[in-house]
Amino acid sequence: ITDRIAEDFASTAGRLDASTEVGARRRSAIRALEASGLPSARHENWKYANLRPLERARFLPAPRTATLPEAAALPEALPDIPRYLFIDGHFVPAVSAALEAGVTVQPAPHDHAVPDTELAGGDERFALLNAAFAGDVLSLDIPASGARPLQLEVLFAASSEAQTGASYPRLEVRLAPGAQLRLIERHLSAAAAASFVTSAVQVELGRGAHLEHYRLQELNRRSTLFDTLSARLMEDATYRLHTISTGGQSARSTLALRLAGERAALELAVASLGDRQQVQDGYAMVEHLAPNARTVQTFRGIAHGRARVAFNGKIIVAAGAHGTDSRQSLRGLLAGPEAEIDVRPQLEIYTDDVRCSHGATAGKLDDAMLFYLLSRGLDRDAAQRLLKWAFLEDVVSQIHLPGLRRQVEERLAVHLRDDALRELL
Repeated sequence: ITDRIAEDFASTAGRLDASTEVGARRRSAIRALEASGLPSARHENWKYANLRPLERARFLPAPRTATLPEAAALPEALPDIPRYLFIDGHFVPAVSAALEAGVTVQPAPHDHAVPDTELAGGDERFALLNAAFAGDVLSLDIPASGARPLQLEVLFAASSEAQTGASYPRLEVRLAPGAQLRLIERHLSAAAAASFVTSAVQVELGRGAHLEHYRLQELNRRSTLFDTLSARLMEDATYRLHTISTGGQSARSTLALRLAGERAALELAVASLGDRQQVQDGYAMVEHLAPNARTVQTFRGIAHGRARVAFNGKIIVAAGAHGTDSRQSLRGLLAGPEAEIDVRPQLEIYTDDVRCSHGATAGKLDDAMLFYLLSRGLDRDAAQRLLKWAFLEDVVSQIHLPGLRRQVEERLAVHLRDDALRELL
């Protein structure tokens, strides 16, 4: 597979920006990928992911399309939040808002990306693939300004068939000390094509910065997604990261979150829903590198049909990171006789004076709660839907934007086949 990637990269001469500096960064990413290779099912942190689509994938970037998606294919715009649209990794200014201050579209990954040597040695190797092929990069350099956070929405739409070309969305976010940003990031399909998407997000939060980040993965049931997000938090920075994943035939999300400054705070909330033969796999590694940092991690997953939903949450407390406060709650719900749920909390602690707790459960709906609802006159289907909604509420309730929360609830109602709730929303 790595050889085919290198061949496809060599054939892109003239199609990608290959200026001296940009080309050097692309070639560096390819060399690092060739040295490390992509992960396989033999790697412990990838044993639940579906890597078979790589065997038939074409890695050439999809060409820029002149066809815009119909308005009905896109979610309703939220009021007073500028929206930027990318199709197959290419910016579409014609239907995007004017670029705000600090918002730019670059022709390639930024020159101070995470070092390739660091990427090659860990679970972030798909970010190297993105760095080699990414086209238009949305770069957010947000300065400190005012008491209210800047609000932005980014839509990454996939429209190309995997055999025609791959989609490489890329987002780079840098918040200056004291800056505030509320960011909505959506991944969706603009057509019925079976797309191959490799996305990468890099986040850097300066001292006292605050980022509220909502990530919605809503690709169609024929698509494949490999997603990598890496973040670094400095002193007193706060990162609230919320992910809802319902789309894709096969989706893998890798989160590498580093709390590098004292009193940095991370709130991570993830909900994954799988149906039929979907595979939803997530891996989150949180490194506490400085004293008195705090992490709250919540995962809720539901698997229907023959789906597999997996989440691996790993927290590392480095030597010297005393005063760490870390809490994990990972729960999975089996809603099909052939469904599979895999939740795995991990803790590695290399210092004293910490408060770390974790819990993981996987099972079926609570029979006692189901009996209680049935005894109150609800039919079995309605009772089961109510219990599933209550199960997901631990994540959905943390969405503070009313309009966005409504859209998420509508999406989940479709996934749970709850027509009655859709009529109420």
